[in-house]
Amino acid sequence: MKNLYLLKTRSNILTQLILVVTTFSLQAQSEPFLCDYNAYLFQYNDIYAVDLASGSAYMVAENVTSGNINAAAYNSADGYIWGYLSSPSKSIVRIGKNFTTDIYNIPELPDSNNKYVGDISIDGIYYFRSGSSTFYAVDLNPESNNYLEYVGATTLSQNINIHDWAFNAVDGMLYSVEKGSNILYRINVETGAVLPLGIVPILSGLNYTFGAVYFDVDGNFYVSANQTGSVYKINEVHNILVDGVMQSNIFAFGPASSLNDGARCPTAPVPQEDCLNGLDDDGDGLTDCDDPACSGIAACPEITLTSGANDGGLESNDRLSSLINQRNYNRASTNYKFDKLSAKVLKKGTLYGKTGKNSADAIPLADLVPLDIIGETSTIESSPADLLNLTNASDIYSVDYLKDTNNIGALMVIKTENKVYEHSKFICDRFLGAQLLSVSNIQLREKDFIKSIIKQPDGNTEFALSFSARLNGDNEFVIESHWNIDMYPSDTAYYNFQIWSNTVDDLLALADEILNLLEANAAINVYKGSTPPPVFVKSAKYAKGEVILSLVNNNRAGGIDLEGGIKRTETMGTETMSFATPIEGYLDSVSLKTGNIFDFGFRISNVKGGTPDDLFVADAPWGLDASAVGTTVSEYEVKESTDPYMEDGYPIERNISLSGKTSSYIGVYRALSPRFAAVDLSNYSKLSFDAQGTGTLEVKITKGNGQIFETEVALTSETENYLLAAADFTGDSGSTDFSNIKVINFNLVAKNGVEENKEMELSNVTFNNKEKEALFVLEDTNESLLYPNPVKEEASLYFFEDNAGTYTLEIFDLTGKKMSQCNQTGDTQKGQNRITIKKNSLSPGLYLYKLSSSNEKIWSNKIMIK
Repeated sequence: MKNLYLLKTRSNILTQLILVVTTFSLQAQSEPFLCDYNAYLFQYNDIYAVDLASGSAYMVAENVTSGNINAAAYNSADGYIWGYLSSPSKSIVRIGKNFTTDIYNIPELPDSNNKYVGDISIDGIYYFRSGSSTFYAVDLNPESNNYLEYVGATTLSQNINIHDWAFNAVDGMLYSVEKGSNILYRINVETGAVLPLGIVPILSGLNYTFGAVYFDVDGNFYVSANQTGSVYKINEVHNILVDGVMQSNIFAFGPASSLNDGARCPTAPVPQEDCLNGLDDDGDGLTDCDDPACSGIAACPEITLTSGANDGGLESNDRLSSLINQRNYNRASTNYKFDKLSAKVLKKGTLYGKTGKNSADAIPLADLVPLDIIGETSTIESSPADLLNLTNASDIYSVDYLKDTNNIGALMVIKTENKVYEHSKFICDRFLGAQLLSVSNIQLREKDFIKSIIKQPDGNTEFALSFSARLNGDNEFVIESHWNIDMYPSDTAYYNFQIWSNTVDDLLALADEILNLLEANAAINVYKGSTPPPVFVKSAKYAKGEVILSLVNNNRAGGIDLEGGIKRTETMGTETMSFATPIEGYLDSVSLKTGNIFDFGFRISNVKGGTPDDLFVADAPWGLDASAVGTTVSEYEVKESTDPYMEDGYPIERNISLSGKTSSYIGVYRALSPRFAAVDLSNYSKLSFDAQGTGTLEVKITKGNGQIFETEVALTSETENYLLAAADFTGDSGSTDFSNIKVINFNLVAKNGVEENKEMELSNVTFNNKEKEALFVLEDTNESLLYPNPVKEEASLYFFEDNAGTYTLEIFDLTGKKMSQCNQTGDTQKGQNRITIKKNSLSPGLYLYKLSSSNEKIWSNKIMIK
């Protein structure tokens, strides 16, 4: 190669010799990629590996060259990636699998260093261009006699506004999509002929820069939008005729980028999702219609709906949990539902977006709401006024964007006086049961903001963005966009914006218009942002003493560190906890054995660094209901559950101690889910609990539709176990079952309207299928009863004695062999007796028991072991 290089050179011989000497040692170590399945994204002189199936990207090499790399391309002829360098002038770079670089000078190239469009044909010819209609070629086939030689220049038959192109290995043609027109072009590099094939349907109406494009082995073309990071797929472009049928859809959501370029082996497959089989076929953690690649395919909708702003705005947290739970309880107990049909409809007035209308520190929040931007048919006010007394917001204004009567987006504008709004949608929604599918940046005005993709519990997908605006000393806005709330400066007022929509394109449009509306009042001086977390919690849940985290590991970190604070009950203080564990792969899960808790706020950092993820996990809350007039509380405490729940049932964790005075009622409530959503417990037929206290205890359940069913029990000074059947609860429509329960109440009732002292100890509340113990007082004292039989783990043996004494229990198999491991002796009392028979190590089958009494009585019968 050294001889070829020197023969080619006609000038600057000394410079070329220096280049060869400096790169020789690197060449000895450099290895080819050999058709790696990854796509590679080049930004400046950093390299990211991109998984087209998931859209995830992580940095694999940083500062690999002194100059920036563009027009990057995979060379099928040698297995390396090549690119054009901004410096040294007229130079190209070869990049190996270990990201070492070899730099070569091509002196015949024009002086312009702005070559940002490039790809390499299957036979190893590198074609690249800048913004003109001329493109250039260099032979990069190591088997060619012209290796590393300039081949010449060709002029396109028409100049097109493109930012990357790629070779289709199926037909050997170049393909690209033009910015603005969104036309797909087929280009013949031999002649320069440019053939427009038509507008790509999925891109119609968009105005993005497609700075990175790729092919797979089947001739499917993937184009990535710089501003949003969205990856679009155009099927088998070699089969598309001019103005013919063109199949296209969104494929994945990745990070936005600028000054970028893409490279990928065109004969490598891209994993595809089967949208009907219920499996995650492409390994991105998404199944069937959850995968954006299935949008508009089979039964998967192209557009989903969003939640409304009236339900948004906060999660529980350590400072505000009791107030927020009370707000949710008030909504649940009154069966509150926001009425879209009666909401105020907003119209764009003549002063919309006018400059200088308001003082920049006192803008009416309604003036910062975009209108007629995303094709909505109406915009309605949906402000949740019951947030004002619960958060650090001094003013809140929110709207829902509707298409007909369906929500397609929402916006909350929140004014705060001393610091940023302390509730973020990406924390709030995960706390309420949503999944965070993706976190990456989008670009507004070439500035990075953080977008998230959230799958709500109802199955709908939302694209969300949060940022805040504050005024500096020059009365100009500073725009702050961070994942962690503690990154926002304190001691300043903010306009806070939380936006969500059903498409990333509408999200971008709404955010850009908000910036326009801010600028109508004051100039934007600077943008300050941070990067999204490379490792984040996709979903989290707490149950039975365990927090389970599902993680997305974008940068393939080998481990995480977790720090946080745990509250064991609603009324206890916070204790700190730290945890470190290895993780691997793109998706992983971690189980934290926390023991019984109420809530857990924590931060996850990964060992590779970058922005940490913050999260809040909680069990459904207990709350105090002392709202009745004349009611006073002397003690209210939520106590820990002492033992882990091991039975088959649905435990309501934590216990209650309550005392006070009332002439009406005093009580506690327990939500069945953190978001006060209804939970289906129809598989259970009983509600059991242990309680002691004074007077009548009213037990009431509220269903998801607002229906109320109740029953009563009489408490005593001794702790008793109460077992209530679903049929014991009655309401206006009769009895009920335990389906779709939202809230359960335990109220101490003053029956006669006279003030009474009330107290209650409540514990071990459980939905289950237990049966009441048989009283078993028989006139025939020669009978015994074993229940249950067959025996799964243990059973109770009931018998009656006329006088106190002792007993001996023996178990035999059907051959008469005594099972010594089950023998037991003990004392009996006059009247009913009960002893427990445990399965122990008995094998499943039929046995006989013999119970002998010192009162010369014998009971025997069959016992079946499961």
